[in-house]
Amino acid sequence: MKHLPNLLTLANLFCGCLAIAYILTAEPYTSMNMGAQGVTGLPTWQWVYGREQICLGALFIFLAAIFDMLDGFAARLLGVYSPIGKDLDSLADMVSFGVAPSVILFKFLWDAIMGQRNAFEVNMLGMAPAFVLACFAALRLAKFNITSDSQKGYFIGMPTPAVGIFVASLPLALWFSPLAVSRYLAAFMESQWAIYALIAVLCWFMVSGIKFIKLMPPRFTLAAAWPQLVLVIATIGLFFVLGWAVVPVVFILYVLLSFIYKFPVTTDIVATVDEYNVYITDNKMISNKTETEDN
Repeated sequence: MKHLPNLLTLANLFCGCLAIAYILTAEPYTSMNMGAQGVTGLPTWQWVYGREQICLGALFIFLAAIFDMLDGFAARLLGVYSPIGKDLDSLADMVSFGVAPSVILFKFLWDAIMGQRNAFEVNMLGMAPAFVLACFAALRLAKFNITSDSQKGYFIGMPTPAVGIFVASLPLALWFSPLAVSRYLAAFMESQWAIYALIAVLCWFMVSGIKFIKLMPPRFTLAAAWPQLVLVIATIGLFFVLGWAVVPVVFILYVLLSFIYKFPVTTDIVATVDEYNVYITDNKMISNKTETEDN
């Protein structure tokens, strides 16, 4: 049982690898559009994505997020901690929530560039910015590993899984949301500059000094847990209206709540007891076997 947390982390990594495989095999193909005629009066050809593969890849990113949450829960429940566990978690998160979402953005950029008038080929440099997200995810995880002791009630910088889940929700929201919603999203994703701007904002969020709330509140009181309660209510209430588009909406709400919420000021004294950390906060001792970004 002591190896269960690491096995769950490896399941996270496995799902991330499958996500990348599915997304990369979503090769676009051409289809004749009989309803739209070009200047020659003949039917036009349009690019069509292998939608099923991209959506399956996105779902595997969501599954990776579930395993990412369960490994930390299992470690605390079993009371086990190993130095390898923290590093393994970061490596898995790098693949599942850094590289895999970058591949989705890579595909979106290809589609946006090829959708331009008179576009016959895509310069790789035009799609390369998609992988800047993976680079900043690596930087974010590295910074977290050396500063996690100071991030007990909040995250400094947006957690990598939040970014990965947001990007993974985009293809699902695009194809499995009400028509009116998907049209707005499709119009946004048709612009390569809009995608570049999105990448820049997400990268900045990850390495910024902004405090973001954790999904697990520090205390289960209304004063401490109201942001998490708002997120849960909004997710359940809007899902039946927006479908998969609820994820981007709740992501924006998460950012706004993090800006609004006043984080309590605490003084954490770190001591090493029995080879794991014990934190003294508000005169209470809280043992923490492991600290990862899923907490």
